[in-house]
Amino acid sequence: MASMTAPRLPFLAARTCSAAAAFSSLSSSPLQCCPVKRTSATNTNSAPLLSASRPGAPAADGVGSADLNRLRASAMPVADSPLPTYTDPHELPRPLTGADLMESGGEGLKVAYQGFPGAYSESAAKKAYPHCQTVPCEHFDTAFQAVENCTVDRAVLPLENTLGGSIHRNYDLLLRHELHIVGDVRHAVRHCLLANRGVKIGDLRSVMSHPQALAQCEHTLTELGIEQRQAVDDTAGAAKLFTEQMLQDTGAVASSLAAELYGLDILAENIQDEKENVTRFMMLAREPIVPQVDKPFKTSIVFPLEDWKPAQLLKALAVFALRDINLTKIESRPHKKRPFRVADDTFSTPVKYFNYLFYVDLEASMADPKTRKALGNLEEFAPFVRVLGSYPTDVSEV
Repeated sequence: MASMTAPRLPFLAARTCSAAAAFSSLSSSPLQCCPVKRTSATNTNSAPLLSASRPGAPAADGVGSADLNRLRASAMPVADSPLPTYTDPHELPRPLTGADLMESGGEGLKVAYQGFPGAYSESAAKKAYPHCQTVPCEHFDTAFQAVENCTVDRAVLPLENTLGGSIHRNYDLLLRHELHIVGDVRHAVRHCLLANRGVKIGDLRSVMSHPQALAQCEHTLTELGIEQRQAVDDTAGAAKLFTEQMLQDTGAVASSLAAELYGLDILAENIQDEKENVTRFMMLAREPIVPQVDKPFKTSIVFPLEDWKPAQLLKALAVFALRDINLTKIESRPHKKRPFRVADDTFSTPVKYFNYLFYVDLEASMADPKTRKALGNLEEFAPFVRVLGSYPTDVSEV
């Protein structure tokens, strides 16, 4: 969904449009979208591997001091904060582009993913857009850039895994780039032990894969008698590497698709230590989608806190509890532009604490007025609030 700060992100600069205001005219006009620097699209028929070469918020009208558990504060969560309105015609929503109207199956879309052909991310991209043309990228950042400069139409990148947790790099890149989350897709990760033709499990002395994949199969690999581990950047890249080198004493942990693509034998299937191994991927686009209320939607936001008074984070999150909006995820990341905050002068020597950005997923749609009011209320506490996307919840079978 639209960026709720200035088009670029110089933190703590003056903001021209609030998070809630960006959706105030949703029922009568299309969405606002951050401007994105674009170049002419590259025609990549062969889909080669791509390589990489706001602030201060106005207070909501009518919000004054309040009392929560006998704690006084200059701004408190309130359930009836009025929505700010547009005053600058340049801030009005702009029309959606043709890219938003393309078939949901991905017919004609180019979709970037990180890794080599056969990576789990490619399978996730195919699940999200079954008829798309997948485009491998060397790094996560490359995939973001490919969407921004119109080399591809979408990107499908991992956000979190049930065993390994969050992919922090992609959370940081969400704030650095002006893209929008337009959907998410859950993909089951089923690791296989692969080897060159004719190689048996007893011949293997080592195995290579991505560090997360090796960690997820640690116990099983030890039981199979394979003690040495070689970490590489990508599961499919590991399969490609030892295929090219024709290694006879080394295997790879990768997908069955990688085995098919690189002509490898599958020596063992589903070797992850925990059978429920699922990764959630985000679908990124240059433009947001129109949120709805007729089906389950999720909204992802990011915000910092600046005025660190007692229970400030609790009060910020209370704006959602007061409106019965459920939070499904809270992720904190270092605030790289303002890495430290100084504690109150309680002690003779000033104490510096780490400062954070908070990424939050809501079980709510930006088409719901109470969601927009909650974000308008949140701006009482946050220097800025940015909506990363409001998109349908993946309810498909994993």
